[in-house]
Amino acid sequence: MSWLVLLLAGLLEVCWAVGLKYTEGFTRPLPTALTVTAIIASLYLLEVASRTLPIGTAYAVWVGVGACGAAIAGMVLFGEPATPARLGFLGLLVVSILGLKLASP
Repeated sequence: MSWLVLLLAGLLEVCWAVGLKYTEGFTRPLPTALTVTAIIASLYLLEVASRTLPIGTAYAVWVGVGACGAAIAGMVLFGEPATPARLGFLGLLVVSILGLKLASP
């Protein structure tokens, strides 16, 4: 169950990372409120997951899911480049996240 909570925390991290773009410097009230809510929920779920998972593993997976998701969202939503090298390194990040899952107690 902790891994599902951690995955949800990582997905919320993607939401707030993307949300930052839509706040336009925190000048738009609705995107700002949604982004702040996603930040709080993401951190709370990370804390919940870290009650049973090692903090180093939980934090690394949270950051990895967030970074990978934000990079993919940037490509899809904002037209950021999807070069073979970039996709390859994102693949390595996914492999690293899965490795941490498999190597955890």
